[in-house]
Formats: sequence, C-alpha cells, structure tokens
Amino acid sequence: MLWSAIILGLLGSFHCVGMCGPIAFMLPVDRSNSIKKISQITTYHIGRIIAYSFIGLFFGLVGKSLYIFGLQQQLSIAIGVLMILVVLIPVNTFNKYNLSKPIYKVISKVKSGLGNALKRKTADTFLTIGFLNGFLPCGLVYMAVFASVAMQNASHGALYMVLFGLGTIPLMTTAIYLGKFLNATIKQRVQKVIPLFVILIGLLFIIRGLGLGIPYLSPAPVIETANGLIDCH
Repeated sequence: MLWSAIILGLLGSFHCVGMCGPIAFMLPVDRSNSIKKISQITTYHIGRIIAYSFIGLFFGLVGKSLYIFGLQQQLSIAIGVLMILVVLIPVNTFNKYNLSKPIYKVISKVKSGLGNALKRKTADTFLTIGFLNGFLPCGLVYMAVFASVAMQNASHGALYMVLFGLGTIPLMTTAIYLGKFLNATIKQRVQKVIPLFVILIGLLFIIRGLGLGIPYLSPAPVIETANGLIDCH
C-alpha cells in the first residue's frame, strides 16, 4: 500500500497548490541566484517532509497499538470506510459541526510562526517555513494520515507520509517557479480525479482488512501463537 502514498501526493499536489500555493509564492527565495534558489526551495521541501514524517510516526504508533490488540483487520476496514465517507459527505456537513474547532489555537500559532518566518531570510528560514507548512490543516494530508494509521507500524507510518510528501514536490516546485501555470480547466479536471482515487484507496484498505487470502492485496490474517505465526487460512 506504500505505493498509494506517492500517487496520492502527486494527485493531491494540485489541491496543495491551491491550499499552500500562496505560501509557496511568498517564499523569500533569492531569484538572482539560481543555485541558491534551488537550495532554498529544497530546504523548504525538506522541512515539509520532516513535519510529515513526525505526523506519520505518531499515527503509525497509534496504528501499532491497535495492531497489538489484534484490531489490525478492523482498523484497515474502518480506515477505508472513513476515507470514503470523508469524500462522499459534503464539506458543509463538516463545517456545520465545526469538528476542527479544538485545534484552532494550535493552527493559529502555526500561522503566526509562518508569518514571522516569511519575514526573515536567515539560514533556517526555509526549513522553518516548510516544517510549519507541514502542520497546516489539509484534506489530502488527512487522507494520508488515515493511511499511515493503517500501516500498523511507526516506521511504515512515517515512511508513508514521507512518500506522500515526496509526491507533492514536483508540482509544488513548479508552482514556486512559474506561479499560475495551469489553466482552470485542467485544475478542475484533476480535482475531480482526486476524490475517485481516494475512494479507490479506501476500497483497497477495506479489501485488505477482509483478509481474503489474496497475496499482497488481501493477505490472510496471521495470528501469533507460542509456536510462532500461523496463517488463519
């Protein structure tokens, strides 16, 4: 399932440009020095990926805890259903219940830190901007987080988020260099594809959790006994 992280990042970066594009456009890069500019943009991306890796590590630990209690299959199915529901339920429904209100203060501090970092041009500026940028709320990041929980392993959870971050780099970098480079029609078409792909990933997690005995796709559940691991099928 790790491969889905890169594809989710690639497709999701169209959404990221819309959400994080203003930050990318405002990066205080040195436009008179190409080598320095590339170095600064790379440092910005490294900051984002470090943030994503921490997020993946934390939620991977959550998944690991559930795995220890023997809930790996149920977890995979629940994550798949949740991903599909998030896509199908209208955004207005989530706004109605204001589910993100408890973290508004944290988000406010992140934005404040970003604002201060954008005003500076010190050596750590771009790393700081990228790192803080990684913690801003984003629907596609949430989808990747769900998947990292289902990885059932802290290192795999972190790796999933790192791969997701790497997938966003090509388009985000192009956005920094060229600004508005895609016409509205192309953006709208890609935006329509993203929910379909998220639903596909959700279905894959559900199939995986069903333990149908299909190699790589839906392996049979494995339980641990005193004599070692045994295949339930």
